[in-house]
Amino acid sequence: MAVREMAPKANGEACGVCGGRTYVIERRGDQAQARICACSEHCSVCGGRGHVLVEREGEFSQKMGPRRYEVMETCACAKLRQRIARFDALGLPASAAHATFENYRASKEEQDRGRNVAMQFAFQYVPGGSSKGFILSGPVGTGKTHLLAATLAHLALELGVRGRYVEISLLYATIRRGFQEGKSGGEIIGPLSEVEVLAIDEMGKGRGSPFEMETLDELIARRYNAGRTTLFASNYSLEPEKRAIRSAAPTGYRTTEDARSAVRDTEILRERVGERIYSRLCELCTFVEFPKDTPDRRRTRQEMDAPMHHSTGGGRTLGR
Repeated sequence: MAVREMAPKANGEACGVCGGRTYVIERRGDQAQARICACSEHCSVCGGRGHVLVEREGEFSQKMGPRRYEVMETCACAKLRQRIARFDALGLPASAAHATFENYRASKEEQDRGRNVAMQFAFQYVPGGSSKGFILSGPVGTGKTHLLAATLAHLALELGVRGRYVEISLLYATIRRGFQEGKSGGEIIGPLSEVEVLAIDEMGKGRGSPFEMETLDELIARRYNAGRTTLFASNYSLEPEKRAIRSAAPTGYRTTEDARSAVRDTEILRERVGERIYSRLCELCTFVEFPKDTPDRRRTRQEMDAPMHHSTGGGRTLGR
């Protein structure tokens, strides 16, 4: 029985809260978490026991012929609880709680390709198998984290896959705090090495210190050697070589972010992570790069909302 078959349809319609999914995803603190929808809290199939007797037919010998027998199987409600627990263990940021493939908005052809690559990976993934991952590169605010979150959510909730999401600079900070508590870096990255599918966001971010490079190299090497799948997102270009960039002298006002973006545009991921890691990325992942002029969705949304901050009376402008 599929998990979604549990949703009651007394009036012939799916639940208005979960839409028939049987679970609800929410923001709790800084992370995305899930819970069983009220429509499915009480299982009418197993009565809350978590298992059911199922009749099967098999032939144990030619003399006896086919015989029917009963076996104990896990009920769909127990599978649902397990999948919700695996979603909660992903560590997805609250900002990506409701990220799906359906609500991803692309403004460039390359973004459409990125979504298609992520969807193909998610829908064709075979639990326990070895699959080639992907890496998304592009400017900030172009939906890279959205696609990582949508992929991990599908794997956890639909397939029961154990996954994890980690933002690389936060991982470095966690390891540094662990040092103060007497832990080794290996103890902290150990669980990340063993999880079935890992998504590393903000690849290439950081100071590039020996500690950061050694940590990243060890994590990727462990997963590479074990044949485990890893997904990535980065603001740095996937170009194999740095290209010479000619630009006119800047005129007018430039924000700090504009200046940082200009510098980032001249940097490539290969230089940020080193030859060894980059070489493994080439083998482990499908590369998808969004153009430098891909709009920042967060900035676009803010600019569209800007008129809402202006008063309609007296010509007075608010919120400056």
